[in-house]
Amino acid sequence: MQIGVAYSEPGQQIWLNIEVPDESTVSQAIERSGILKQFPHIDLGAQKVGVFGRLVKLDAALKPGDRVEIYRAIIADPETVPRKDIGEDD
Repeated sequence: MQIGVAYSEPGQQIWLNIEVPDESTVSQAIERSGILKQFPHIDLGAQKVGVFGRLVKLDAALKPGDRVEIYRAIIADPETVPRKDIGEDD
C-alpha cells in the first residue's frame, strides 16, 4: 500500500510517498522511508508522531493513503510570545 511520510524543520520540509507492506505500523513506515538517515537527530522515543494531524502511537496500524507526520517539539509557547500587531513599526 502507498502512504506518505512528512517531516518539517525550519527551512526544510520533506514529504515522501512510499510503498509499505499491508499491516505496516507507523514505526515500520518511518524506518522504511529512510527519513531517519536523512535526519539522524529525530528521536522517535521523544518526538510525537501522528496520522493526518491526529497523535498516534508508533505501533498504530496504517491504511492505504495515510500520511505519517513526525512532529518537532515546540520551542516557544505561543501563549507567552508577544504578538506583533499588523502595521506596528519595529
